[in-house]
Amino acid sequence: MTDYNALYTPGDLEAHLVTTVIEIPKGSILKVEYNRKKCTFELDRIEPEIFAKPSNYGFIPGTLDEDGDELDTLLVTPEPVPMGVVVNAKILGVLNFEDDGEMDHKIICVPADDRDSGNRIQSLTDLGEQWKNKIEYHFNTYKDLKKRGTTKVLGYGTPADAVRVIKECITRYKEHTA
Repeated sequence: MTDYNALYTPGDLEAHLVTTVIEIPKGSILKVEYNRKKCTFELDRIEPEIFAKPSNYGFIPGTLDEDGDELDTLLVTPEPVPMGVVVNAKILGVLNFEDDGEMDHKIICVPADDRDSGNRIQSLTDLGEQWKNKIEYHFNTYKDLKKRGTTKVLGYGTPADAVRVIKECITRYKEHTA
C-alpha cells in the first residue's frame, strides 16, 4: 500500500509545478479511483469504448476538490503513463468542469522534463484547439449513456487560476484531515 497523500506534497506551486499520481492511463476505459483510506487503486466501473480517456488522468496528493475526491489532473503525454506513476508536472491551466452539480476541476499539465519535445508545450495554446475540442467533447458526453446532461465543461483557466484552485483544495484537505 502506498499513501501518496503522506509521501508527496502537492508540488512547487510558485514555480507552477505540481505532483500528479496517475490513476488512469491515456486510452483506458477502466475508471479507476484512488481510495485514500485504504491506499489502494480500485476499479469503479468500465466505460464504453467510445469514452476512452483522451489524456492520462490523475490526482494531486494532499488536495480535496469540491466533489470530495483528490483534485484531478489531465497529464498530456504522447504515450500512456502507467497507473501509480508519480510525475512532476508543469501546470498549463485548469478545465472548469461541473459533474452532477458539483465543481470537479481538472488541472491540465505536462511532464516538467520532456526531452523528446524539448519542453515544447508551455501553455494551453500549445496544445491546439483540436486538443481542447476533444477534451470538451469527452467531458461533456462521457456519462451520456447512463446520465445524459449531468456533465458540463465551463471553460478553461490560466496557470494562475489553476494554482488558486490547487491552494483551495490543499486548504480543504487540511481541514478534512485535521
